Amino acid sequence: MTVDISYSQRAAWSEGQPISDLMERALANPHLISLAAGFVDQNTLPVDATSAALDAVFSDADGVRKALQYGTTPGSPQLREMILEDHLAADGRSASEADLSIDQVVLTAGSNQLLHLVVESLIDPGEIVLCAAPTYLVFLGTLANIGGRAIGVATDEHGIIPEALEEELVRLDAEGELPRVKLIYLVSYSDNPAGVNLPAERRAQIVELAKRFSTAGKIHVVADAAYRELRYFGDDTPSVQAYDEEGETVITTGTFSKSFAPGLRVGWGILPRHLVEPVCNQKGNIDFGSPHLSQQVMAKVLELGFYRPHVELLRNAYRKKLETMLTAADELLADLPGVHWVKPLGGLYVWLQLPSEIDTGPDGELLDAASDEGVMYVPGQYCFPNEGEPVQRNTIRLSFGVQSCQRIAAGMEALARAIRRVMG
Repeated sequence: MTVDISYSQRAAWSEGQPISDLMERALANPHLISLAAGFVDQNTLPVDATSAALDAVFSDADGVRKALQYGTTPGSPQLREMILEDHLAADGRSASEADLSIDQVVLTAGSNQLLHLVVESLIDPGEIVLCAAPTYLVFLGTLANIGGRAIGVATDEHGIIPEALEEELVRLDAEGELPRVKLIYLVSYSDNPAGVNLPAERRAQIVELAKRFSTAGKIHVVADAAYRELRYFGDDTPSVQAYDEEGETVITTGTFSKSFAPGLRVGWGILPRHLVEPVCNQKGNIDFGSPHLSQQVMAKVLELGFYRPHVELLRNAYRKKLETMLTAADELLADLPGVHWVKPLGGLYVWLQLPSEIDTGPDGELLDAASDEGVMYVPGQYCFPNEGEPVQRNTIRLSFGVQSCQRIAAGMEALARAIRRVMG
């Protein structure tokens, strides 16, 4: 007898995410040079530093028993204190000036879990998050998974345009939908996918807009700072949180996955006080504490002074890779009409825009042509919300994180051949 299986609405909402299709394409042809995956460089993973930190944790019999035991839901107090101190130092503020405490720091299994917890705590089905267009595609999947709506806001080479954000908020207010707006989501440093860095004045403007339009309900700003440490050119910019004087609007998320080791799965959030309890309640129902051993290892890495030298190593390695990709783009693509890109200050991505008639997605010719030539990329259309700004189907996200400089150059040559084939 066949029994019908009834799946949840959330299972249905989670269908159709692009990651599975991209993985299938990569696995079907393992010889492809992947300029798609946003992974970190295998050769720069901190083996010695992690091994030394593990030895230090395991050399203390009482300490290792604590590390192997459950921790608290918000995570290790020592590591939370270190994260807060580092965050404040980067912004040039003291804890009293910022009015922040470790009670507002929550540790998670990577920053994606923190984003998930925030969405679960604040968004009901049909409610709205305003995002840059384009934005982080995994966050779009997280939002879709709970039935939320993502609306894309216009961007330029400096990120989300505050005037366009204000226009969208005014439009939603006029249509009676402002009460549904719960979040403004930003990747504030060298963003994924476009590589742009949000200037200080725009950070302040966006926080001000969130506060001004919180007339029918609180609008929070989520500032995803996953790539803050991966800066190769120019000076650092104060966090979005630095422009939230009352501390009631901005949620900062961060991670050690890009700046140290993704396998440890240590991420974090700094939350407004009123969000700590609901987020920890959600977290308690899911895991009542992210992996405690990973937290103890990461704390030891920081305590022993291994972290900053590793960040510098990464910056030097990735700077060379970025320069290789940009040099190849200049040499191979600059003469093609309608092909543009912006030089990132950091991160792992270069955003490529092609002539409007070229479809870079699975329905166009270029993706297969690139595969034939031996290279893989992420179609830019996956990074656009379904509502708001039109989806740009002539865009590509390129990642330089995984490959060597030689393979980046070879991959760019293959991509250029494919683009020229499609352009005729």
